[in-house]
Amino acid sequence: MQQQFAHAMLPKANHDERARQAFVQSLKVHLATKVVQGNRETYEQRVRPALERENGQAPADRRAIAAAMADEPFYRLWGSLQRCSQEMCWNAVLDSIERQTDDLATRPAMTEGTLGSLELDPDLAMPRYLSALDIHCMPGGYGGQAFDGDVTAGALYDRGGYIYAMGGWEPDNGVMGRTVAGFIKQRFGDLAPARILDLGCGVGHGTLPYVDAFPDAELHAIDVAQPMLRYAFGRANAMGKAVHFRQANAEATPYPDGHFDLVVSHILLHETSAKAIRRIMAECFRLLRPGGLMVHVDLSLYSGMDPFDAFMLDWDTRHNNEPFWSVFRMLDPTDLITAAGFAAEDVTSGHISRTAVADHVFSDNRDSGGRKNWEILGARKQATPTA
Repeated sequence: MQQQFAHAMLPKANHDERARQAFVQSLKVHLATKVVQGNRETYEQRVRPALERENGQAPADRRAIAAAMADEPFYRLWGSLQRCSQEMCWNAVLDSIERQTDDLATRPAMTEGTLGSLELDPDLAMPRYLSALDIHCMPGGYGGQAFDGDVTAGALYDRGGYIYAMGGWEPDNGVMGRTVAGFIKQRFGDLAPARILDLGCGVGHGTLPYVDAFPDAELHAIDVAQPMLRYAFGRANAMGKAVHFRQANAEATPYPDGHFDLVVSHILLHETSAKAIRRIMAECFRLLRPGGLMVHVDLSLYSGMDPFDAFMLDWDTRHNNEPFWSVFRMLDPTDLITAAGFAAEDVTSGHISRTAVADHVFSDNRDSGGRKNWEILGARKQATPTA
């Protein structure tokens, strides 16, 4: 099994902790590749025929399938195992972090020979859509901290996220950043950004690939959570990447108008409210210089998706503390982006494949399937405003 890149900020695990973490990752792989298939079999062999006999047609959408599948024993068993594996994922990592909490907060990468910068704002409040619950069941959420300087949430997300994604984010968890950077170079080859901003950067998984993709650019990254930013700063230093991290809300940043050539985000939008998404889009428009570009990568939208696949993905909304998961997936990207001020002809939206980095393929045809893809939402700000 592929191993996570062991940078100097990554929590160290002893033998038993490594064994637990390996077991959880193997369990998640087993559930995702073997057990989950039983849900489709249950639906196709039992539930769908019964619904067709009763209604004279197949279910029209994911909600009808959800109502019919709710009491199916196999679906309930799979859901229980899925939730348990999620909680086990975080707990297996948290055990090792709690042994070295103080050590993590004072590792040399946090204080010695540092690159970039870190600017925190103690008066900035966490938005309620993040503070009201522990997103994807991560204990303490993104902003939880036991003491000033605590980086536990960041360490938990870095290691736990690798296990959660079953290694699918690649050894450095940077696949989404590389995907977007590659997409930008292919589709917008004339763009040579001098300043880049990553919104909702977390621990910098998606951020750091831009250092390599655009070596002449000044890279900035913001998040609302202090422990995530502290860890992100230490992690970037440990990996030799210069990034300017700042605590700020993507809905209203402290930067001046037209300050950036490129604004990006990586799985940020589905963890914000419907109102917040619109504010973030408007803020992107304000922050971009004329001719600048925004690109967001996130979950694939439900539009054009097989109703059963959409039903299965909806599980996270109801059972994995992802309350805005479905809200985001039902959005109309063109309406969302043009409402922020971008011209409709400058909007880019569609699927990008989750395959090997060199083989990422972008398509604006959502009917080609979407469960195994990411969504690209973007737009270029016109150099000359439209009348």
